[in-house]
Amino acid sequence: MQKLLLPMIAILTTTLACGCNNAKSPAAVATDVAAAKQQASTEMTDARKDAAKKVNDATNASGSSKDLSDVGARSEYDVAVVQADGNHNVAIQQCLALTSEAQKSCKERADAAYDQAKTHANVTRLSKVQ
Repeated sequence: MQKLLLPMIAILTTTLACGCNNAKSPAAVATDVAAAKQQASTEMTDARKDAAKKVNDATNASGSSKDLSDVGARSEYDVAVVQADGNHNVAIQQCLALTSEAQKSCKERADAAYDQAKTHANVTRLSKVQ
C-alpha cells in the first residue's frame, strides 16, 4: 500500500494542476455567472442600505458638515468597492468559459479592472474628504 501512495499522490497532483485552466461547459458558466450576478446585486442592495443608514446617523448626530462629508465619502467608497467586487466575481466566472492562456489573460484583465475600480473609488473618496 505504501508503495502505491507516492504514485497516487503524484497522479492526483498532476490531475489537479492540469485541470485548473480547463474550460467549463457553457451551461455551467451561465449558471455560475447568474449566481454571481445575483450575489452582487444582493450585496449592492445591502451596501446601499448600510451607506444610507450611516449618512442618516451622521446627519442625526448633528456633527459638523466635515464629519457628514467624511461619512458620505466613506459610504460612497464602500458601495463602489462592493460594486467592484461584484463585477470582478462576475468577470472571473465568465473567464471560466475560456481555456488555458485565454482564461489566464481574461483573469488578469478582470484583476486589473478590479484594481483600477478600487483605486478610482479611493481617489474619489480622498478628493471628497479634503
